[in-house]
Amino acid sequence: MEKLRAALAQYSRWQTLEIYIERMEGHLETDFSISVENAKALLESIGKEICDAKGVPLGSTPSINAVLKKAFVALGYTTEELVTQMSGSLANIGQLIGSLRNEISPTSHGKSLEELKDRNNKVDLLTREFLIDSTLVVAVFLIRAFEERKELVSAVTYSAASASNSYKDNEDFNSFWDESFGEFEMGDYSYAASEILFSMEIKAYQAEFKAFLESENDIAEGEE
Repeated sequence: MEKLRAALAQYSRWQTLEIYIERMEGHLETDFSISVENAKALLESIGKEICDAKGVPLGSTPSINAVLKKAFVALGYTTEELVTQMSGSLANIGQLIGSLRNEISPTSHGKSLEELKDRNNKVDLLTREFLIDSTLVVAVFLIRAFEERKELVSAVTYSAASASNSYKDNEDFNSFWDESFGEFEMGDYSYAASEILFSMEIKAYQAEFKAFLESENDIAEGEE
């Protein structure tokens, strides 16, 4: 639970989720159905918050599987084969949690007296810990992916916005642009392509500068 607590402490937006941690932890041995219900609620809350923040519609009654898959889409994971497979696997964990909740919860579909007595013994302690740990891994990943990608976008946006005041500070981009388009000569005068773009179309310069930064960030991430 500590990694999730650390993520909540780092990103105040998510601190309300602490209530789920307390319930999951407090009933792990005594009434696992409560832990499962709160594990399911935890994943759904994170997924829905991400989709809401990114403007991704969920529909009226989405399953936990659908919520998690759309959360990955909202985070920009749409084309990478490995990540797509991973998101499907993690969504399946969410679906398993939901199914298990339906099976052992005392308030789900009603239970016979014998089923109520037996329900907590259907899942041994090792399996309980595995399911809860899996939930925590998914939760931490989604929170960090949301926050770190948001910070990256903010940094790129800020850098692009500041480009209009710092042509000389953007040497890497200017060199890239000049190598692509060269210099333009007019009689005795010669001007670099980046200088012309900056002077004549500052918005276009900012847009190309932003695209350049994003490309550099993608390359850097691919090399890690």
